[in-house]
Amino acid sequence: MRAFAFSSESLEPERYRADLADPASGGYASFEGWVRDHNEGRRVERLEYEAFEALAIKEGERIVADAVARFGVAKAACVHRVGSLGIGDLAVWVGASSAHRGEAFAACRYIIDEVKHRLPIWKKEHYQNGDSGWVNCERCAEAPDHEATHLQDAAAGHSRHHQHAHDRSLADRPGAAEARAGAGADARDARRDCFTHDYSRQVTLPEVGAAGQARLRAASVLVVGAGGLGVPVLQYLAAAGVGRISVMDGDVVESSNLHRQPLYEVADIGRRKAVVAAERISRMNREVSCQAIAERAEPGNLDALVEGHDLVVECTDNLRTKFLVNDAVVRAGKPAVFASVYQYEGQVQAWLPTPDWPCLRCLWPEAPRDGLVGNCAEAGVLGPVPGTIGTMQAMLALRILLDMQPAPVRGLVVVDLLSFATSHIKAARNPACNHVTPGQRPGPGQQALVELEFASLDEARGAGFDLVDVRESWELGEDPPGLDTGLHLPLSELLSGRVSFPAHGRHLVLCAHGVRSLSLTEQLREQGRAEVYSMRGGLAALLR
Repeated sequence: MRAFAFSSESLEPERYRADLADPASGGYASFEGWVRDHNEGRRVERLEYEAFEALAIKEGERIVADAVARFGVAKAACVHRVGSLGIGDLAVWVGASSAHRGEAFAACRYIIDEVKHRLPIWKKEHYQNGDSGWVNCERCAEAPDHEATHLQDAAAGHSRHHQHAHDRSLADRPGAAEARAGAGADARDARRDCFTHDYSRQVTLPEVGAAGQARLRAASVLVVGAGGLGVPVLQYLAAAGVGRISVMDGDVVESSNLHRQPLYEVADIGRRKAVVAAERISRMNREVSCQAIAERAEPGNLDALVEGHDLVVECTDNLRTKFLVNDAVVRAGKPAVFASVYQYEGQVQAWLPTPDWPCLRCLWPEAPRDGLVGNCAEAGVLGPVPGTIGTMQAMLALRILLDMQPAPVRGLVVVDLLSFATSHIKAARNPACNHVTPGQRPGPGQQALVELEFASLDEARGAGFDLVDVRESWELGEDPPGLDTGLHLPLSELLSGRVSFPAHGRHLVLCAHGVRSLSLTEQLREQGRAEVYSMRGGLAALLR
């Protein structure tokens, strides 16, 4: 018999069981689903089944083949009725034979669950009051009491057991509706807990296969940044079955994030992004271990994290962080994927730990300063732009984990989401590149403290700081009434030389999110101004 088939005639379980007979198999199990005489409190007169047979047969055969491979059974098959069925008719039969009964039971359950969820089969219920309606059989799988079902072991004999009369007597008892609702919830929880994630669509690809899926399951990825780029990266890596994912982000969810970071909801506003993201990813695929690291990437915490993962995906809008991650992956000899977005354009770059592969510092020996190029908060962005670029990052990450050919571009891939134009900017390893070498670690005195946190501006003043606000003039109109941010020196005017930073004193530099202030502070530190600091997180963190 075929592994999966439809029949417009009555099903014949005895014949199907004979076809599965195997001298080496000591266990046999089957599932049978029969038409019952009621559904959701209404009397059923008969059923009709229809199917898109060409597609359903192909997919059904794949399901049975998956079950044989997954559970190690000798033989398995499934037959499903189509056409008109009366009360008590057999609607679906599944059988499996194996060396031991446990595998046969598991294979039967897997096949029927997958058939109900994945095949284009529709059921039309005809009720005694004249009503009728088509439903997809996925709905049947969510309400398993629509058909009486049982599993049988050949060694124990064939025991046919209907629940129709028993169910009808329960329906008349007090609290029956609540009991049915509770039982339905328990059944849904049980199915969720025992559900095995289906990777069949990607395993079918010759570049993936069972061996590639095993590599993904054994892989670990550190995602730095859980914003517009990080959200699609996290979702696609988890959906693909990457076994361990760590998400690192020190920010909280803000209302302005929601239009481009659909992993989060209004109720998440104010919560740590890393924590929320880890919760959602863990629910999306229970086979993936997702760890939240609710802190910013810093020289003191990156090296250990990078060394503990197979791959790093950098998803922030902070140039300083990108170069910190770049140096950490080069030190550790770990591959990485970088990306950035500016309005309607995105750039993606892969780093592979080979002697001739260019890193960020090979393209930009002097790291561009934050603030010279606006981030999403300052330059604006449409949600699909980081979504598209983040998806490209996820694809690059999977290609690296699976060692797919050809290798990524040695340089930048630039995408214009307005024109849909894509260009490649190739780069070579710079022999004079002075980036750190594997094994090198920053010394304890190499990273001077440049960022400070205060609960209020008054507290900062009380600590002896003069405040310098480097936001642009148009940004000041959005401030709450009475907010005194000190001396106003727009960064654009400082960079153009039209105004000068105070020559003396202890200064705390402010901007909207702490990016531009940090850039200016680092520049002033290089000029010998040791008493200049940046407000970590900017005014947004303070007001929050």
